Amino acid sequence: MFFRKQFANVVEWKEFRDDMIFYKWKNDEIKKGSRLIIRPGQDAIFLNNGKIEGIFRDEGEYDIESQIIPFLSTLKGFKFGFNSGMRVEVLFVSTKEFVVKWGTPNVINIPAAGFPGGMPVRAHGTYTFKVSDYVTFIDQIAGVRDQYLVEDVRIRISAVLDQLLMKWITREGRDMFNLQANAAEIGRGIREDLDMEMMKSGITITGFTIVSFNYPKEVQDMINKVASQGMVGDIGRYQQIAMTEAMASGKTGGSGVAPDMAGMMMGMQIAGKMLENMNQAMQPRPAQTPAAGQAPGTGGAARPNFCPNCGAKAGEGNFCSNCGYKLV
Repeated sequence: MFFRKQFANVVEWKEFRDDMIFYKWKNDEIKKGSRLIIRPGQDAIFLNNGKIEGIFRDEGEYDIESQIIPFLSTLKGFKFGFNSGMRVEVLFVSTKEFVVKWGTPNVINIPAAGFPGGMPVRAHGTYTFKVSDYVTFIDQIAGVRDQYLVEDVRIRISAVLDQLLMKWITREGRDMFNLQANAAEIGRGIREDLDMEMMKSGITITGFTIVSFNYPKEVQDMINKVASQGMVGDIGRYQQIAMTEAMASGKTGGSGVAPDMAGMMMGMQIAGKMLENMNQAMQPRPAQTPAAGQAPGTGGAARPNFCPNCGAKAGEGNFCSNCGYKLV
């Protein structure tokens, strides 16, 4: 047993998990000849009586006696004895930025005109966080817990998220039926408030994104209907565009909604043109006034006053009454 205690140990994060924010090295003491291993994305913090002795950030493998102890605050002169080790805690903290998906488990009833009980809304998105203040983090969390997981942070944020959504959605001037237009601004406000809350634990909220707002089906159908009416406000232009696209794509024949609509519109236009032509044909034509020197019904040929053949005065007939010459 005596010799077993003298065996050197390796100080490292043995139980690494992607969702673990920190890990405490659990051995009772560090022995002579022990080594420290820091992997990418980790910081190693040496604690003595709950106070930080030193923080080591560079990845690699180190001899604790020669490369670590000389940099510890109050343990610089520590010497390993023949039968003694160094009793300190080693805390490994993940330096990465954690990404968490969030969603409202229940609807949020937002005050809105026409909805006595409020308009029910759901939302979902993501947020990111990381440990930023080791002193506060150790004092509030690591000092009393052996590990801290992403799920622990998610539970804390979920407890206040509905209230923050309500606060920032109901800001003056928001369109309750088009919240997505203000999603970025709402997200920034929530991130600031969450950051203030989590700062008490040494954690910084680095981002908060709202992917979408979701309304009940009845409300969404109403929104879609209003949007559709606005889209087809110029029905003539809508028909022209739809028919042009259908003809360009070669889909004016066959089955389907687009071909049927294009065919229907083309038929309506053809029928309209035919009706227009029929109306024009049925309208009475204005009477034509004969030109000067032109007899009615002559088709435009001028009647001579005297017969070109015999010189006799021309009468009202088409032939000369003297010699029978055709006058027109």
